[in-house]
Amino acid sequence: MTDLFAPLTVGDVLLRNRVVMAPLTRMRATAPGDLPNDLMVEYYRQRAGAGLIISEGTQISPIGKGYMDTPGIHSEPQVAGWRAVTEAVHADGGRIAAQLWHVGRVSHESFHQGALPVSASALPYRNRTTVRGEDGQPTRVDCPTPRALTLAEIAETIGDYRRATQNARDAGFDLVEIHGAHGYLLHQFTSTTSNHRDDEYGGSVENRARIVLEVVDAAIDAWEPSRVGIRISPFGSFNGLTETPDGESMALFLAAEFTARGLGFLHLSEPDWAGGPTVDDEFRRRLRDTYDGVIIGAGNYDPEKAERLLAAGLIDAAAFGRAFIANPDLPERLRTGAELNPPNPSTFYGGGEIGYTDYPTLVG
Repeated sequence: MTDLFAPLTVGDVLLRNRVVMAPLTRMRATAPGDLPNDLMVEYYRQRAGAGLIISEGTQISPIGKGYMDTPGIHSEPQVAGWRAVTEAVHADGGRIAAQLWHVGRVSHESFHQGALPVSASALPYRNRTTVRGEDGQPTRVDCPTPRALTLAEIAETIGDYRRATQNARDAGFDLVEIHGAHGYLLHQFTSTTSNHRDDEYGGSVENRARIVLEVVDAAIDAWEPSRVGIRISPFGSFNGLTETPDGESMALFLAAEFTARGLGFLHLSEPDWAGGPTVDDEFRRRLRDTYDGVIIGAGNYDPEKAERLLAAGLIDAAAFGRAFIANPDLPERLRTGAELNPPNPSTFYGGGEIGYTDYPTLVG
């Protein structure tokens, strides 16, 4: 399997292999303050053998938060906490990207002093998020109907992405990944099921894509194009957002705009990981023809799927999620064909080191 373990260059960043650790929300940040901590340092250090680690979703602002104990990257203490993470990953030869996250309506008023979450439009929808229960443990609650962002607030949000990119650079990350997928804020703008605006951010594909491109331009302005990537999920239903009829058209429009900007990478999240449909190779070819940068594929990947798509030139790297939870040394296990540790789903969200930093490696 030489392709999966061949080096890959993303802009100016050299990856040792093409096994990417997908972003994984684990809810281990320190409260109050949503701070990265020593336990997170160890967790990411253990997984530095990945060609690239993409961090868990990291909120760009307080209003961007939607789940308990998730880290931010909008305060000086948060930046300091992330700097300890990046230094540990780099010390073990790894590379790491910060995933910049605004959840939009996938949130709860308890995170915002009673204020409603925000979205493209004030539309009721069915979804749940995770808050801290009275017993201190994670508990699922219904998301309220959000309020629509004003034009002034959209401009402020774009500024928050710019500042978060600057903070990621200052924290020592190698790259940033803008989270434009899975029913979160930017996806809420691009989808007709969640965006009913009648201003310049609603209606046509171009208008609904406007905020995404303005965020990308802000991140580029804060760093450089080759250091910026984005994650999209044009197919499937996520976080109460049903599949958009023009999802493919939107994806290809955005891909062409990303090419024009020289974006570092495009991360395609395929819905089969969540029981959704399988993305067909015809779309992959259209995406490859439209976007000329590095494409990372993520979904229900195994080595065989990754190798097939790498050999066909349809992706440049493959991201693995749940397999990395239980296998800190996943690239070496894939390379040698070693057995994988099974994950413990009861420890995915919240808690301490159990199910987080205590999974065994091949070398003990």
